[in-house]
Amino acid sequence: MGFALALAAEAAAAGEVPVGAVVVHEGNVVGRGSNRPIATCDPSAHAEIVALREAAARAGNYRLPGAALYVTLEPCAMCAGAIMHARIARLVYGAPDPKTGACGSVVDLFAEATLNHQTRVTGGVLAADCAGMLQVFFQERRRVPDG
Repeated sequence: MGFALALAAEAAAAGEVPVGAVVVHEGNVVGRGSNRPIATCDPSAHAEIVALREAAARAGNYRLPGAALYVTLEPCAMCAGAIMHARIARLVYGAPDPKTGACGSVVDLFAEATLNHQTRVTGGVLAADCAGMLQVFFQERRRVPDG
């Protein structure tokens, strides 16, 4: 999660919402991502999707069985769907997302037993650090300039 936090900081420095994600397989980082929808004009360029794309390209397969995804913010429905389609075995996230979280905050797509793939989910890992980075980012964006 520390590596994902570093990627989130890179996103913040670029003016993007600070979310970072890392795909790990057999102890190796195989995909990294930070939010970039603004820079790429791509609404799907969330950190999770960017990391999954890199990992899939490395593997030569869109399915990543046995891999784990670490992300600083609870995934949205779009990212949850991509995680399931990639057959990610384990999802670990930091801060909950009370507005769009799809791991229990708004909906829990991973709890749907009828879906054909089940991903183990662990939330709240370094949650204070992950949430703190988001809070600082949004406080700075809302700050009224002096003058």
